[in-house]
Amino acid sequence: KVFPMLAFTSPHKFQNIENLPTTSKMKLAIATTLVASAAAFAPSKVAQTSTALNAFESELGAQPPLGFFDPLGLLDDADQERFDRLRYVEIKHGRISQLAFLGQITTRAGVYLPGDIDTAGTSFDSIPNGWAAVSAIPQAGLLQIIAFVGALELAVMKDVTGEGEFVGDFRNGALDFGWDTFDEETKLSKRAIELNNGRAAMMGILGLMVHEQLGGSVPIVGEL
Repeated sequence: KVFPMLAFTSPHKFQNIENLPTTSKMKLAIATTLVASAAAFAPSKVAQTSTALNAFESELGAQPPLGFFDPLGLLDDADQERFDRLRYVEIKHGRISQLAFLGQITTRAGVYLPGDIDTAGTSFDSIPNGWAAVSAIPQAGLLQIIAFVGALELAVMKDVTGEGEFVGDFRNGALDFGWDTFDEETKLSKRAIELNNGRAAMMGILGLMVHEQLGGSVPIVGEL
């Protein structure tokens, strides 16, 4: 089929594009663009849903009200190892955020450790709340905190013995708190509760950090 823009040429022999008049070249360019645009909207085969994605939709944490929620597509074409890695990071950040949020509301309520934080006589209750505490803590104290967190990360808060029942199980044959006495339904329920609390705490501590910079007062927490 001869394109309309070439209809003016000889029916037996197409002319070289370089020899076409300027208006004909413009028509050819416009027509090519229209063809390309039409191809973009042409029907295409619907991709089949990944079987791996279907499997993750039934994983713990895909629960009401959002169900399976992956707006960034982090699990697209992911395998079980990739999912377990992301779940491990989610659980760890959730636990840290729960401690951080609890620490915020505790110290802002006026509850502090007794005694001094260093040999110079800097008391715990003299350390301000929030971001201001970072610059108020003595340098040696900050180094101790970093070293302690590093030790936990490298040697404690991980499945050292290989006895973990699930991702995030760091009991290592020592801490149990009656976990082995629960039935499977109760275990799943408690794990789901931890996930939800961790997700809420991540949003909560992030909100506190932002509002502290904006200023004002937050219910329960108080003046920021």
